[in-house]
Amino acid sequence: MRSLHRVRSAESGSSSSRSDEFFNRKSDDRSRVRGTFLSFPHLMRLWMKQINLDRSPPPVRKLSENGGIKDQVASDQMIVGASRSPKGPAFSFLKCIILCCVSLFILVAALGSTSWMSISASSSHSSANNIYRGYRRLREQVMADFSDIGVLSLGITRAKELGLCSRDVEDFIPCYNVSQNELLGYTNGEEYDRHCGAWRPSQPPCLVRPPKDYKIPLRWPTGRDVIWSGNVKITKEQLLSSGSLTKRLMLLEDSQISFRSEDALVVDGVEDYSHQIAEMIGLRNESEFIQAGVHTVLDIGCGFGSFGAHLFSKQLLTMCIASYEVYGSQVQLALERGLPAMLGSFVSRQLPYPSLSFDMVHCARCGIEWDQKDGAFLIEVDRVLKPGGYFVWTSPLTNLHGAMLKTESQKRWKFVQEFTEKLCWVLLSQQEETVLWQKTSDKNCYELRKLTVPPVCNKGQDAESPYYQPLLSCIGGTLSRRWMAIQNQSTWPNRKTPSSNLLAIHAIPTEEFIQDSQSWTLGLKNYWSLLTPLIFSDHPKRPGEEDPLPPFNMLRNVMDMNARYGGLNAALLNAGKTVWVMNVIPTSGSNTLPVIYDRGFVGVLHDWCEAFPTYPRTYDMLHADGLLSQERNHQYKCGMLDLFVEMDRILRPEGWVVLRDEVQKIEEARSIAAQLRWDARIVELEDDNDERLLVCQKPFVRK
Repeated sequence: MRSLHRVRSAESGSSSSRSDEFFNRKSDDRSRVRGTFLSFPHLMRLWMKQINLDRSPPPVRKLSENGGIKDQVASDQMIVGASRSPKGPAFSFLKCIILCCVSLFILVAALGSTSWMSISASSSHSSANNIYRGYRRLREQVMADFSDIGVLSLGITRAKELGLCSRDVEDFIPCYNVSQNELLGYTNGEEYDRHCGAWRPSQPPCLVRPPKDYKIPLRWPTGRDVIWSGNVKITKEQLLSSGSLTKRLMLLEDSQISFRSEDALVVDGVEDYSHQIAEMIGLRNESEFIQAGVHTVLDIGCGFGSFGAHLFSKQLLTMCIASYEVYGSQVQLALERGLPAMLGSFVSRQLPYPSLSFDMVHCARCGIEWDQKDGAFLIEVDRVLKPGGYFVWTSPLTNLHGAMLKTESQKRWKFVQEFTEKLCWVLLSQQEETVLWQKTSDKNCYELRKLTVPPVCNKGQDAESPYYQPLLSCIGGTLSRRWMAIQNQSTWPNRKTPSSNLLAIHAIPTEEFIQDSQSWTLGLKNYWSLLTPLIFSDHPKRPGEEDPLPPFNMLRNVMDMNARYGGLNAALLNAGKTVWVMNVIPTSGSNTLPVIYDRGFVGVLHDWCEAFPTYPRTYDMLHADGLLSQERNHQYKCGMLDLFVEMDRILRPEGWVVLRDEVQKIEEARSIAAQLRWDARIVELEDDNDERLLVCQKPFVRK
């Protein structure tokens, strides 16, 4: 009921005009709603009037003009749509009993239904698909008539709420339990790797609580450069002792951490660094990366995301990956800034990305020893790098006047140089500690090598989208039909609309793709209309801030848990929303992740019966279309409650969940949402009687 009160509060003050702008209905629509909807209080009034009418004196019979006889009752005793028949006290008593039964039936239905908040009014644009109906009815009729019944209903029907986890697991990530991995015998860095087989969910399940000093993140763009120090697990001592480039750009001020990547006082700052890389490619500055075919960047050991944050302002999309850290996590701070990031390590396994995914791979003092494991780490970089793409490595090991004086460093540097030649990479430029290679765009290069080591993978070895498979010792991606130099691909933003030839490579019918894109364009419009007033009412103006106006909002990142072709991602970009999307392709369905990357988006394969590789409280919104129905075949591995507990873990307080699925699944999800203490409401879809929309908000638990 708290969420309903929020909707009601949004109708007052400055929020009223914004709310009405999205949800006003024509007068004929409102009258139609009133004519077809019979609320419980109204039914009670009808019942009382009927009882009073039955007790009234017999009607006066008058002779009509045509000679007939009609009954006449005072106007204050008339009931709309019903006529009274003088059958005597027995019949009046029978009618009273019938009305009592009908009233009791309506009351039981209201108490027992989990979708008493459903909406059924039609909008004025009834010809469009996926229009979500009757939001005014939710606000005017349901809130006014059923608020008290709703509170009682929730208290009766929902299961017991889940308890809160202990404080020592505030930043817990399942599948990344270092102490347990060490007991299992993992060494040489594998103890920090992902091991879901040894992890079992807690019984009974519990909800990960936020830290004691947690605060809602600041709005973008401020929140990209300033975060609350209480939201992340890094101490002042750890911050001051940091020595890497990106960590030096952090300043601790009271309860905030500021990232001053644009500060002119910082020597060799991120802007100068990215400008240097552009010049090494042959460009004037980083603004020309897109013209050179660079849009998606994989940043290995990304620090705290300053490099990616700067490229984000240049319309480049950088995915930050780093190994799990017990303290001072790079990934956690990058995600707290609202930047794309996830835990990722290829100590022993391949990354969960398709071959030929990224235009550039970047490593600035990332801690990877590229000369280890016979070059397997470089082979993995080659696999995810697109033809014609760039690999940037910044390390003291490459400094000719520093580390090169040591014999051991010379051997390691020589190995990297020779091995990259075997991979058909071309050394384009080297400046001080930064070296830049370009991957070949000619497949024939592999056949013309003097040494055929490492070999080219055969069809059985070259999986296009591996899911945490062991590292390869052969060159992958060469058999893919997606082999195309980045210089020959469409530049951004045209890349997000694939050509018919590219769709044919992915075996996607053009008509199906166009229909999917159109449905998401309209679906996003309806999502935004539904959520905008709620977001504004839940995030009121804070001191020193101006009133937020659409599309300026609290959503920085969205996880699409069943992304398919990335339609939601494309619709958000086309609508000018300043958010990025983590497109997740479940392993339970068709693997469409390659088309996600070919459109210039980022995403990952994932099994939703396992924990997602991210820290708690990292996403502003979770969205899933058809995921619950799709995962029904995996119920032998995990249940819907397990999935929702994981969703609660990765969703930040006051974050949103939007689910679309079959009615039965939505009803079940509504019950589980109550166990998780989420505010939830069910929305009917005008053009689909078999599916519903469930909109939830996670509360901010301050315990």
